[in-house]
Amino acid sequence: MNLLCPLLLPMWQCFLSLLSLVNLARTTPVSTVSSFSSQMEAVSPGMAVIKVVHHQDLNKRILVTLIVASTLLCGVLLFLLYFWICRHKIMKNSNGEAKRNLEPTKTISLSPIADQFNSLPMACKKGSVAVIEYRLLEAATNNFRESNVLGEGGRGRVYKACFDGKFLAVVKKLDGGGHNVEREFENEVDWLIKIQHQNIVSLLGYCIHGESKLLVYEMMQNGSLESQLHGLTRGSALTWQLRMKIAIDVARALEYLHEHCNPPVIHRDIKSSNILLDSDFNAKLSDFGLAVVTGSQNKNVKLSGTLGYVAPEYLLEGKLTDKSDVYAFGIVLLELLVRKKPLEQMSPSRCQSLVTWVIFFQPKIYL
Repeated sequence: MNLLCPLLLPMWQCFLSLLSLVNLARTTPVSTVSSFSSQMEAVSPGMAVIKVVHHQDLNKRILVTLIVASTLLCGVLLFLLYFWICRHKIMKNSNGEAKRNLEPTKTISLSPIADQFNSLPMACKKGSVAVIEYRLLEAATNNFRESNVLGEGGRGRVYKACFDGKFLAVVKKLDGGGHNVEREFENEVDWLIKIQHQNIVSLLGYCIHGESKLLVYEMMQNGSLESQLHGLTRGSALTWQLRMKIAIDVARALEYLHEHCNPPVIHRDIKSSNILLDSDFNAKLSDFGLAVVTGSQNKNVKLSGTLGYVAPEYLLEGKLTDKSDVYAFGIVLLELLVRKKPLEQMSPSRCQSLVTWVIFFQPKIYL
């Protein structure tokens, strides 16, 4: 509309000038009967000729002028309105196109390490993820040497890998066969190919070698949130500002999964060991082997998760919704706050949950 103002101002000035001319014409004195009579007496004495000038012709001309001017003004205004509407639509479409064009760029910028990895002459491509030869992973992990082990989970070990002598990554090796391992491996690959977000770990490649299945991720230099909170340092590196930042990062990842994915995704295994931290303590959610879409929870989906993080309605009734992830996120927040594990062994036959400890014992929390 700002573009229309410089155009409309001269038009209104012209229209007002036209109206002033019309008013001037209407107020111009017209020769009266007496003046004409005196003039005619001077020309022809003894015979008075009266010439009457009517205003009807002048009024007609003024009316026609006003109609034409108004029509032109309305036409110009309609044209400018049409021009503004078209321009607004074009700008809206161009903004939408720009956003769509920006999304791939944003995805790439979120994980520049993936571009660097894919540029290495080591693997073929399947979709947007590299399919890596097993011998390359052996070389990168020093034949899966113990000194390269970063951690160990229920399905296998995690190794530090160095490609091309300088590029660091993480290799997760899932040993053994079985339907569950196969399904979780395929689920992990499928989801991480589709999902790309700054707070979700990037899958760089994978490999299938006999019964072993290997996943290659970006390097997360500060390990998992679990190792930071419950490891040797006991959370000493995590200031309260960093803990707040980690919580916000995980919340953004969950918001993306629950609100922006189509269909929405339920992670089903939110816990501190699946929250990884990079060199700047940016948190990224990992391990999508158990993830499902909303609506599939009642279709052959077994009860899964980690005790201490599983929501009561899911554990007792099998009712799975996105609120199950939110409950587990609440447990992670308690971990960040009080530095206690979700389940602690009180005796050989007795465990105490973090939720019970908070609700019933109401401890004094030392900051």
